[in-house]
Amino acid sequence: MFIGLGGDGSLPPRVRDPVMQLPEVLQRLRLKDAYHLFGKKLGAIRESEKLYNPDRHGILVTPDLPPGFEVVDVYWIERGLSLVCIALNEKTHQNEYVLFEPPLSPFEYELLERLYEDLRDVLLLNEEEIHGEKKQILLSLVEELLGEYGVRLDQPSLFRLQYYLVRNFLGWSRIDALMKDPQIEDISCDGTKIPIFLYHRRFHNVKTNIVFEEEPLNSLAITLAQRSGKHISVGSPILDATLPDGSRLQLTFSTVVTSRGTSFSIRKFREEPFTPVELLERGTFPVDAMVYFWLAIENNKSLLFIGGTASGKTTSLNAVSHFIPPLAKVVSIEDTREITLYHDNWIASVTRDAATDAAAGSITMFDLLKAAMRQRPEYLIVGEVRGAEAQTLFQAMNTGHTTFSSLHAADVDAAVHRLENEPLSVPRNMLQALDIVAIQALIYRGAERVRRCQEIVEIMGLDQATQNIQVNTVFSYDPVTDTFSFSGRSQVYNEIMASRGWTTDELQNEILNRGKILLAMREQGVKDYIAVSRIFHSYAIKPDEVMANLADLGRLTG
Repeated sequence: MFIGLGGDGSLPPRVRDPVMQLPEVLQRLRLKDAYHLFGKKLGAIRESEKLYNPDRHGILVTPDLPPGFEVVDVYWIERGLSLVCIALNEKTHQNEYVLFEPPLSPFEYELLERLYEDLRDVLLLNEEEIHGEKKQILLSLVEELLGEYGVRLDQPSLFRLQYYLVRNFLGWSRIDALMKDPQIEDISCDGTKIPIFLYHRRFHNVKTNIVFEEEPLNSLAITLAQRSGKHISVGSPILDATLPDGSRLQLTFSTVVTSRGTSFSIRKFREEPFTPVELLERGTFPVDAMVYFWLAIENNKSLLFIGGTASGKTTSLNAVSHFIPPLAKVVSIEDTREITLYHDNWIASVTRDAATDAAAGSITMFDLLKAAMRQRPEYLIVGEVRGAEAQTLFQAMNTGHTTFSSLHAADVDAAVHRLENEPLSVPRNMLQALDIVAIQALIYRGAERVRRCQEIVEIMGLDQATQNIQVNTVFSYDPVTDTFSFSGRSQVYNEIMASRGWTTDELQNEILNRGKILLAMREQGVKDYIAVSRIFHSYAIKPDEVMANLADLGRLTG
């Protein structure tokens, strides 16, 4: 059978067993009896041997798949406490995401509910007294309350209770393990009594064994909104926000606009961004294309990444931004913080919604972009253009600022059409300032979904007779062989040779050297964004030193 995760949204389901009830003293205890707990010295209560250690105390989960499921993969979220099993449902022939957490006895269910209620009110009433490490304070209070109840627990029972209390007070309740799972990109709840669905990095779209009832789902929605610094209610049922860890939240409340109940979608934020080396490993770009971006960015060419939803536009935008020279001034502008650079001279700005329904107090991308123009940036990174800020962005390009951005569009023609029309309204003659457009897509390779760059196109200018945008395709992707080809023609390379005074041989030698560096980084497993950035910065300052250490690039990252 499946291990129950609870039906009330924050605690396991309430189980009533007349034989297994709490001691009478617990039933008589009132909230006021717990108020004095904050007056005690909390630090002295917590000894290291009382903290859970899977090596010393054993595993607390008991995974047990039902008949008709075959194990595909198993891994820990929190060792000993939360286990994920990717299992093939032999009936539907689809993988499912099964989360196992510590099972509780009926007595432990009852005790957990009482601890939860008493701790919640005590922590709220004494919030100003909470200092130091929150987990230590919480576990110390649990121990104090158990003493007040006159309840003595063996270690496994205590650790199981601690897990759920930490999960619910300090974590994200029933989706806490999902938020901690680095393999998950998106978490989607479609309504009441509907399984949560995930987008898994390896297994893609999978259904989970987590289902919410109406009341706990509404409670979780309010919690998500509050932790984002926002408010949601029946009167204001739609919310776009950013969670404290940077993840993007879209939330609808109750049945006002979604007939199946409260829904939410969390697009998780990856703390360490993808690097050019990782995109090479995943086959999103070939080495030649990455060298092309490296030279183009170093020589102040403006880029636009286009594609559909989840095609990897922002990921690629962030990855190639690591090629920016080390001392250049960078300003990034985003609705939701996603860009992460290892760059000292960088201003990271984010929009702000109004505190009330009135527009006053809001700070838009247009406002930030106008402010950025006064900061004299050498590189402007705009997460995604959607409105009037597009005009300012292209004005920045036309006045010599190097800009990177992304746009929802399937191809260059669609991108031009979107840019020229409302609400972006960029005049066609201003589009000539854009140098490079990279088209990305989420495609199938057999049964696997992968992200691939479809084309890299250069904007050549306007045809004087027809006023049409002239383009040159530099790299193109062949889906049959899963390979990329270089056309052999590049206006960007020609302009770089002219501005640097290079011969064709000198350009080819530079392309060859940079390709060797990227391949060496891939072979040596140099993928951390800080290490990758340090190598790129070193090459910008002392290229000969990097080439001399090509066999061991780790020497340059210390």
